[in-house]
Amino acid sequence: MPHEHRPPRRRIRLTRRGRLALFLCLLLPIGAAVLVPLLRGGGGGRAPEKPRQLLIPEGWRAPQVYAAIDRALQLPAGSAQAAAAAAPLPLPAEAGGNPEGFLFPATYPVTSKTTPATLLAYMVETANRKLAGPAVAEAGKQHGMTPYQTAVVASIVQAEAESRADMGKVARVVHNRLARSMPLQMDSTLNYALNRNTVDTTLSETRIDSPFNTYRRRGLPPTPIGNPGLDAMAAAVTPTPGDWLYFVTVKPGDTRFSETYEEHQEHVADFNRVRAAATGRAHAGPAN
Repeated sequence: MPHEHRPPRRRIRLTRRGRLALFLCLLLPIGAAVLVPLLRGGGGGRAPEKPRQLLIPEGWRAPQVYAAIDRALQLPAGSAQAAAAAAPLPLPAEAGGNPEGFLFPATYPVTSKTTPATLLAYMVETANRKLAGPAVAEAGKQHGMTPYQTAVVASIVQAEAESRADMGKVARVVHNRLARSMPLQMDSTLNYALNRNTVDTTLSETRIDSPFNTYRRRGLPPTPIGNPGLDAMAAAVTPTPGDWLYFVTVKPGDTRFSETYEEHQEHVADFNRVRAAATGRAHAGPAN
């Protein structure tokens, strides 16, 4: 949700946070050889244990993934997070050991014998494969982006796009703003800094001292802000052609992209009218 440079009196989130829609999750093509480390079944002539399905939706943050793993493996809370810190995960050097952005969203088979370390390693390996695929890696090079930077942009696209169809346009706004040295001013990065999800952002919040505050700091945030799927990765490196610098989701299914701030303000006014009608009270839009 990009805005003008001038700070508003009060910010209303103008784009809908990337939904955790389960139907968007990608089912991994897992062959028999890959299943071995994940599904170490019982021996001694016993029938193999039927695997359960662990679903990791697109856009989930690392703590959400850790909690889901703990529940699926029936482990004490914090077990997966501890494994992530201790296990030698195959992360790029830029990650600094932080797996955020590389816990690939998909459906994973697990049994009582599956370990957090093995599962996390496979998630990271899968993300690496997706980022290294020709459709993503070669296009990323054309934009001068490393695979890690692609993961960062893709995580923003995943969080900000209201639908898969909007991902390419959201990515274009990110690229256009970076090219002009404009701050991204994305509420999704600010929400990540504050460990929340919200549709409202206040002026004081846009002034917090955080490397994830893209209202104050130019360029990309230092890490991904969630774990993007393949569609978001592809959009990050093949953005839709256009000169857009702004966008606002007026209502579900109606995201409007603008080249000028004046046009954007008209769309913001429509957003405020729709929200006021839905809530029965007025909401302040950007003052700039």
